[in-house]
Amino acid sequence: MPEPDPACISLRWARALLTGLAAGGLRTLVLSPGSRSTPVVLAAQRTPELELIPILDERSAGFFALGAARASGRPVALLATSGSAPAHWYPAVIEASETGVPLVLLAADRPPTLRGFGANQTIDQTRLFGAFAREAHDPGLPQPDAAALAAVAALGRRCAAVALGPRPGPVQINLPFPEPLVPAPDCDTALPEAVTTSTAARGWPEQSAPDAGPCAAALPPGRGLVVVGPGLFRPDFAPALREAARRLALPVLADPLSGLRFGAAADGVLTHYDALLRNAAAARALRPDWVLRFGGAPVSKVLGRWLTGVPALLVDPAGGWRDPEHGVLRRLVADPAAVCAALTPAGDLDPAWAARWEAAEHRVQALAAARLADAPWCEAQMIRTLLAHIPPGEALLCANSLPIRQLDTWSGSRAEALTVHGNRGASGIDGQLSSLAGLCHGGPPCWGLLGDLSAVHDLSGWLLAEHLRRPLIVIDNGGGRIFDYLPQHGLPGFEPLWRTPVAPGFAGLAAAFGLVHQRVTGADALKRALDAATRNGAPASARRALIELGIDADASRSLHRAFWDAVAAAQL
Repeated sequence: MPEPDPACISLRWARALLTGLAAGGLRTLVLSPGSRSTPVVLAAQRTPELELIPILDERSAGFFALGAARASGRPVALLATSGSAPAHWYPAVIEASETGVPLVLLAADRPPTLRGFGANQTIDQTRLFGAFAREAHDPGLPQPDAAALAAVAALGRRCAAVALGPRPGPVQINLPFPEPLVPAPDCDTALPEAVTTSTAARGWPEQSAPDAGPCAAALPPGRGLVVVGPGLFRPDFAPALREAARRLALPVLADPLSGLRFGAAADGVLTHYDALLRNAAAARALRPDWVLRFGGAPVSKVLGRWLTGVPALLVDPAGGWRDPEHGVLRRLVADPAAVCAALTPAGDLDPAWAARWEAAEHRVQALAAARLADAPWCEAQMIRTLLAHIPPGEALLCANSLPIRQLDTWSGSRAEALTVHGNRGASGIDGQLSSLAGLCHGGPPCWGLLGDLSAVHDLSGWLLAEHLRRPLIVIDNGGGRIFDYLPQHGLPGFEPLWRTPVAPGFAGLAAAFGLVHQRVTGADALKRALDAATRNGAPASARRALIELGIDADASRSLHRAFWDAVAAAQL
């Protein structure tokens, strides 16, 4: 009897694993080229449910998968060869862990007998991502028997379920493969019945939402406030919260990444609190006795500092403890919509409390409109113009640092649906273009709003420009202008050491990667560019354009300061 072909055993083993992952809902595999991962690539080619997306740079691949999983709501797998290759996923894995995005990390490896003996391209990968992976598995070398194949298929189903579970996030599977890696042409890749019957799970219902649990207690006494930070909430949350807020006369402060500022849920939420709370008298008068919190930490540092010392009730279906102000006295591991439906007041309601917040909100809105009426061109007008042009049902990725803060300040709300994405789990400026490409691939058309540094930081993401379906808007304001608002401003060496301006030549970058470039320096020019991209029948070149916004950062900073000073001095 001929010796079994190790490469054929590895291929069938990988096929069984991918069959289990597909049964758990996996549909997309993002891979970077390498030798040791060959059995998984060959298996993926034989798994019809899977879409294969090759991306050269593992770091860019990680952020693409992050965006695709966030937009689709399905787990997305990453595949890389052994050694340092999977380590390049780390920033995206951290972001996925902190924001609860389902990723399956398939790290090919050398056989365990080579670890620790100086073998080429061999490191200890078994728990490479530490606490940022929900689970880490190393099933060992591939085995040929039916029981082993059924077991690795079950591992695939388990990892997909854990990635999507009550605490969604990344799951690692370390996959050591011996040589040879390419099987003979007569390799039989058929799987035993014990594996193929696992596909029946594909017809089962989706995993149910977390149970509401012990959430039917009365709210604390006194004046309450609802704060909704960044989060990936189910569609039933917004109407449930709206009804609860109306029923309980509760003001709702909605972060730009909460999903509540745009669409039907926008009616009644408050969005100008970052400026409002800079008014000392209003901040004192509007301070609540307790706060009900959903989602992560808000973008606004002003709001975060103001909440310090306010007792909080935190609702987190994933069982996290997102409490940077250390004010949470009670946590509910429960479905947010179910919590909203079950809330009851602890006494008589005070409609004047919510009305006071609404009146202050309208006053700040009026001050903002007056300030912008004759202000010089800056990010504030750009944000309002952009939000007015994005069609209903589409999406926007806003980069970290200054762009998301300016969106927080100036976006207001709108009645048309819009999903705003942001990598706020770790709040890095890395991987933004790659995330944008993944969002466009996994969901509705997504626009991009990036700063010049975040656009340059992810140069390998420009290789994914073919996935873009809407314009990329880059704010060229001379580097890291967030530091113009921070205490580092004016320190010796401020320009090269903190602001770090770059001059990449965005026209040349756009041309190199097939994007039509246009530089605009005013509201009218921006409107024309956006009109061209959203016009019915617009060519793909207009929809996949790079719009570079020339901004006078000093004038912008002066406008922001003047607006905040006007709010601080107003009678609210």
